[in-house]
Amino acid sequence: MIRGRFIALEGGEGAGKSTQSRLLAEALRAKGIEVVTTREPGGTAGAEAIRSLLLHGVGGDDADEQDGWGPRAEALLFAAARSDHVEKLIRPAIDRGAWVICDRFLDSSRAYQGGGGGLSDADIRTLHGIGSEGLLPDVTVLIEVSPEVAAARLALRDVDGTDRIGGREAAYHSRVAQAFSGFANAEPARFARIDGDGTPEETCARILAALDLHP
Repeated sequence: MIRGRFIALEGGEGAGKSTQSRLLAEALRAKGIEVVTTREPGGTAGAEAIRSLLLHGVGGDDADEQDGWGPRAEALLFAAARSDHVEKLIRPAIDRGAWVICDRFLDSSRAYQGGGGGLSDADIRTLHGIGSEGLLPDVTVLIEVSPEVAAARLALRDVDGTDRIGGREAAYHSRVAQAFSGFANAEPARFARIDGDGTPEETCARILAALDLHP
Protein backbone atom coordinates (compact mmCIF):
# COMPACT_ATOMS: atom_id res chain seq x y z
CA MET A 1 0.00 0.00 0.00
CA ILE A 2 1.23 3.50 -0.85
CA ARG A 3 1.99 5.63 2.21
CA GLY A 4 -0.07 8.76 2.55
CA ARG A 5 1.29 12.25 3.11
CA PHE A 6 1.32 14.41 6.20
CA ILE A 7 0.84 18.17 5.73
CA ALA A 8 0.94 20.58 8.67
CA LEU A 9 -0.35 24.15 8.47
CA GLU A 10 1.48 26.58 10.72
CA GLY A 11 1.39 30.28 11.48
CA GLY A 12 0.44 32.79 14.11
CA GLU A 13 -2.99 33.97 15.23
CA GLY A 14 -5.16 35.12 12.31
CA ALA A 15 -3.11 33.35 9.64
CA GLY A 16 -6.17 31.53 8.31
CA LYS A 17 -4.99 27.98 8.97
CA SER A 18 -8.43 26.54 9.66
CA THR A 19 -9.84 28.00 6.45
CA GLN A 20 -6.89 26.73 4.43
CA SER A 21 -7.18 23.28 5.98
CA ARG A 22 -10.76 23.10 4.72
CA LEU A 23 -9.96 24.44 1.25
CA LEU A 24 -6.95 22.17 0.81
CA ALA A 25 -8.98 19.14 1.87
CA GLU A 26 -11.70 20.03 -0.64
CA ALA A 27 -9.12 20.35 -3.43
CA LEU A 28 -7.53 17.00 -2.58
CA ARG A 29 -10.85 15.19 -2.34
CA ALA A 30 -11.77 16.55 -5.74
CA LYS A 31 -8.73 14.65 -7.02
CA GLY A 32 -10.00 11.42 -5.45
CA ILE A 33 -7.59 11.47 -2.49
CA GLU A 34 -8.68 10.29 0.95
CA VAL A 35 -8.12 13.18 3.35
CA VAL A 36 -8.16 13.36 7.14
CA THR A 37 -8.33 16.86 8.61
CA THR A 38 -7.35 17.36 12.22
CA ARG A 39 -5.91 19.94 14.60
CA GLU A 40 -3.57 20.43 17.51
CA PRO A 41 -4.03 20.24 20.31
CA GLY A 42 -6.82 17.80 19.59
CA GLY A 43 -7.82 15.20 17.06
CA THR A 44 -8.55 12.39 19.53
CA ALA A 45 -10.76 12.26 22.62
CA GLY A 46 -7.77 12.40 24.95
CA ALA A 47 -6.06 15.20 23.06
CA GLU A 48 -9.29 17.23 22.91
CA ALA A 49 -9.58 16.94 26.71
CA ILE A 50 -6.05 18.32 27.04
CA ARG A 51 -6.94 21.10 24.55
CA SER A 52 -9.69 22.28 26.87
CA LEU A 53 -7.27 22.40 29.80
CA LEU A 54 -4.68 24.31 27.79
CA LEU A 55 -6.94 26.89 26.17
CA HIS A 56 -9.59 27.40 28.86
CA GLY A 57 -7.95 26.35 32.12
CA VAL A 58 -9.15 24.07 34.87
CA GLY A 59 -12.38 24.53 36.76
CA GLY A 60 -12.22 27.52 39.04
CA ASP A 61 -9.49 29.34 37.14
CA ASP A 62 -10.11 32.98 36.35
CA ALA A 63 -8.53 34.88 33.49
CA ASP A 64 -5.37 35.75 35.43
CA GLU A 65 -2.39 34.38 33.52
CA GLN A 66 -0.70 33.33 36.78
CA ASP A 67 -3.52 30.87 37.38
CA GLY A 68 -2.86 29.20 34.03
CA TRP A 69 -0.10 26.89 32.85
CA GLY A 70 3.53 27.94 32.74
CA PRO A 71 5.61 27.29 29.60
CA ARG A 72 6.99 23.98 30.93
CA ALA A 73 3.59 22.62 31.92
CA GLU A 74 2.20 23.80 28.57
CA ALA A 75 4.98 22.04 26.67
CA LEU A 76 4.37 18.80 28.56
CA LEU A 77 0.62 18.95 27.96
CA PHE A 78 1.07 19.69 24.26
CA ALA A 79 3.53 16.80 23.96
CA ALA A 80 1.10 14.45 25.70
CA ALA A 81 -1.78 15.50 23.46
CA ARG A 82 0.40 15.13 20.37
CA SER A 83 1.55 11.65 21.42
CA ASP A 84 -2.04 10.42 21.62
CA HIS A 85 -2.91 12.19 18.38
CA VAL A 86 0.01 10.68 16.45
CA GLU A 87 -0.50 7.16 17.78
CA LYS A 88 -4.26 6.93 17.37
CA LEU A 89 -5.03 9.11 14.34
CA ILE A 90 -2.11 10.46 12.31
CA ARG A 91 0.08 7.37 11.87
CA PRO A 92 -2.82 4.99 11.13
CA ALA A 93 -4.22 7.37 8.50
CA ILE A 94 -0.84 7.82 6.78
CA ASP A 95 -0.19 4.06 6.88
CA ARG A 96 -3.43 3.30 5.05
CA GLY A 97 -2.58 5.82 2.31
CA ALA A 98 -4.60 8.86 3.38
CA TRP A 99 -3.37 12.43 3.36
CA VAL A 100 -3.44 14.05 6.80
CA ILE A 101 -3.87 17.83 7.01
CA CYS A 102 -3.16 19.09 10.51
CA ASP A 103 -3.89 22.59 11.78
CA ARG A 104 -0.66 23.07 13.84
CA PHE A 105 1.93 20.50 14.85
CA LEU A 106 5.39 20.43 16.46
CA ASP A 107 6.52 23.81 15.12
CA SER A 108 3.71 25.54 17.01
CA SER A 109 5.11 24.18 20.28
CA ARG A 110 8.57 25.33 19.21
CA ALA A 111 7.23 28.81 18.37
CA TYR A 112 4.80 29.33 21.24
CA GLN A 113 6.38 27.58 24.23
CA GLY A 114 9.88 28.08 22.82
CA GLY A 115 9.99 31.41 21.01
CA GLY A 116 7.13 32.93 22.97
CA GLY A 117 7.62 31.22 26.33
CA GLY A 118 11.39 30.98 26.44
CA LEU A 119 11.89 27.20 26.59
CA SER A 120 14.83 25.72 24.73
CA ASP A 121 14.21 24.24 21.31
CA ALA A 122 16.23 21.19 22.31
CA ASP A 123 13.91 20.46 25.25
CA ILE A 124 10.79 20.74 23.10
CA ARG A 125 12.30 18.46 20.45
CA THR A 126 13.28 15.96 23.16
CA LEU A 127 9.67 15.83 24.38
CA HIS A 128 8.55 15.26 20.81
CA GLY A 129 11.06 12.48 20.38
CA ILE A 130 9.76 10.73 23.47
CA GLY A 131 6.06 11.30 22.89
CA SER A 132 5.74 11.00 19.10
CA GLU A 133 8.95 9.26 18.09
CA GLY A 134 10.08 12.39 16.30
CA LEU A 135 7.43 12.29 13.56
CA LEU A 136 7.63 15.30 11.22
CA PRO A 137 5.25 16.35 8.43
CA ASP A 138 6.23 15.69 4.84
CA VAL A 139 5.65 19.40 4.25
CA THR A 140 5.06 22.18 6.76
CA VAL A 141 3.09 25.04 5.19
CA LEU A 142 3.90 28.27 7.01
CA ILE A 143 1.21 30.87 6.30
CA GLU A 144 2.62 34.33 6.96
CA VAL A 145 0.43 37.41 7.30
CA SER A 146 1.17 41.02 8.13
CA PRO A 147 0.31 42.22 11.65
CA GLU A 148 -2.37 44.53 10.21
CA VAL A 149 -4.14 41.72 8.37
CA ALA A 150 -3.89 39.40 11.38
CA ALA A 151 -5.36 42.07 13.67
CA ALA A 152 -8.28 42.72 11.32
CA ARG A 153 -9.07 39.02 11.07
CA LEU A 154 -8.87 38.50 14.82
CA ALA A 155 -11.21 41.44 15.43
CA LEU A 156 -13.82 39.64 13.33
CA ARG A 157 -13.09 36.18 14.72
CA ASP A 158 -12.81 36.90 18.44
CA VAL A 159 -15.91 39.00 19.03
CA ASP A 160 -16.79 36.77 22.00
CA GLY A 161 -13.26 36.74 23.39
CA THR A 162 -10.20 34.62 22.82
CA ASP A 163 -8.46 31.73 24.57
CA ARG A 164 -5.62 31.87 27.09
CA ILE A 165 -2.86 31.62 24.50
CA GLY A 166 -4.38 33.73 21.75
CA GLY A 167 -5.08 36.52 24.22
CA ARG A 168 -1.49 37.06 25.30
CA GLU A 169 0.29 40.37 24.80
CA ALA A 170 1.49 41.58 21.40
CA ALA A 171 5.16 41.12 22.38
CA TYR A 172 4.56 37.40 22.96
CA HIS A 173 2.97 36.95 19.54
CA SER A 174 5.76 38.97 17.93
CA ARG A 175 8.27 36.49 19.39
CA VAL A 176 6.14 33.63 18.05
CA ALA A 177 6.18 35.11 14.54
CA GLN A 178 9.94 35.63 14.70
CA ALA A 179 10.39 32.02 15.79
CA PHE A 180 8.34 30.66 12.89
CA SER A 181 10.36 32.76 10.45
CA GLY A 182 13.58 31.50 11.98
CA PHE A 183 12.54 27.87 11.64
CA ALA A 184 11.70 28.33 7.97
CA ASN A 185 15.00 30.12 7.32
CA ALA A 186 16.93 27.32 9.03
CA GLU A 187 15.11 24.44 7.29
CA PRO A 188 13.95 25.70 3.88
CA ALA A 189 13.58 22.17 2.50
CA ARG A 190 10.97 21.32 5.15
CA PHE A 191 8.88 24.49 4.91
CA ALA A 192 6.71 25.99 2.19
CA ARG A 193 6.34 29.69 3.01
CA ILE A 194 3.03 31.15 1.84
CA ASP A 195 1.92 34.78 1.67
CA GLY A 196 -1.43 34.71 3.44
CA ASP A 197 -2.44 38.37 3.12
CA GLY A 198 -4.70 37.78 0.11
CA THR A 199 -8.12 36.21 -0.16
CA PRO A 200 -8.62 32.62 1.05
CA GLU A 201 -8.78 31.48 -2.57
CA GLU A 202 -5.52 33.23 -3.46
CA THR A 203 -3.78 31.70 -0.47
CA CYS A 204 -5.12 28.24 -1.30
CA ALA A 205 -3.84 28.54 -4.87
CA ARG A 206 -0.38 29.37 -3.53
CA ILE A 207 -0.48 26.34 -1.23
CA LEU A 208 -1.56 24.02 -4.04
CA ALA A 209 1.26 25.33 -6.21
CA ALA A 210 3.78 24.82 -3.40
CA LEU A 211 2.59 21.23 -3.01
CA ASP A 212 2.73 20.77 -6.79
CA LEU A 213 -1.05 20.23 -6.85
CA HIS A 214 -2.18 22.74 -9.43
CA PRO A 215 -5.97 23.11 -9.78
